[in-house]
Amino acid sequence: MSQTGAYLRLARISNLPTVWSNVLAAGVLAGGLHMSNLVLLMLAMSLFYTGGMFLNDAFDAKVDARDRPQRPIPAGIVSVTSVWASGSAMLLLGIVLMFAFGTAAGVAGIALAVAILVYDGWHKGNQAAPVIMGACRALVYVATWIAAGRAIDSAIIWPALALLAYIAGLTFAAKQEELDKVEAWWPLALLASPALYALAVTDYSAHTIFWAAASIAAIVLAVRFLIRRGPGDVPRAVSLMIATIALNDAALASTTGDVFVPLLCGALFAATLALQRYIPGT
Repeated sequence: MSQTGAYLRLARISNLPTVWSNVLAAGVLAGGLHMSNLVLLMLAMSLFYTGGMFLNDAFDAKVDARDRPQRPIPAGIVSVTSVWASGSAMLLLGIVLMFAFGTAAGVAGIALAVAILVYDGWHKGNQAAPVIMGACRALVYVATWIAAGRAIDSAIIWPALALLAYIAGLTFAAKQEELDKVEAWWPLALLASPALYALAVTDYSAHTIFWAAASIAAIVLAVRFLIRRGPGDVPRAVSLMIATIALNDAALASTTGDVFVPLLCGALFAATLALQRYIPGT
């Protein structure tokens, strides 16, 4: 593996389109963003995501040396010092970019960076880790909303909570060792949260039904992989669930009546799946 390939793998760069779909969905929920602001927000959130992924491996370096020696840091392809420095710099730059939208947006950026650091440093053996991970994605919605000049209200709180529930369910599912036990099934109910919320607030409009159904279909397929548990099925399921974040964004964006942004989110779902074929999403 080349050093460039190692950094791309550290960043789980194949999942980055789902961060862009988060920004697109939150932006349209907020009433729309000027193109220059949208691009700047996507850049900021990309830095938060990539920096967080780098720091995740930096925090886990000792554990990976024992359990996953093929990871870029324990394999000696990249140094843990450079990963610490790069990841920290990206989080700091993300915060700086958020302050370009005002103090409130900058504070939201700080909150997102703190949530990322808490997850990265405390996710091993922490039962609350899936909720913290969900909060990271929910804060992308909230920070985008604030950057658009909107005051926090229920119009963003509920979609953000639906996204948080999905990510928590995804993370819980990914950590399960045995899904044939009854107690392992309950987190999977959280995966339907964005689709059900979207349907509940739109009087079952046709295009919301389409995107919600697409999300549910992808989740069902992923759960099937988890139950079957053949060779490669678990990472395949988790990767599909990650890509489905973009379909959830499409469903949530469609509740505004917008048609174009959901289509972009659908394209980002496809892009995530395509990229995962070359760079593992987990």
